[in-house]
Amino acid sequence: MLPTPHELAIGGVYLPPLLLATAIGALLALLSGRLLNRYRLSRHFFYPPLVMVAMMVFYTVLIGTFVIGS
Repeated sequence: MLPTPHELAIGGVYLPPLLLATAIGALLALLSGRLLNRYRLSRHFFYPPLVMVAMMVFYTVLIGTFVIGS
């Protein structure tokens, strides 16, 4: 089993792993939002921007728990 990273080094700058999980979660939420708009499924939501925030949080928690593992 690989050890869990406590920080990520990018160009000599140390970043927390949650920052990476948040960035990937935001990208996945953006992709999901575009797919919902393309197939006109976002019209079924009362407030689509709030759904985007909820998807971003959901994806961030999933990535932080299962991919990065803290």
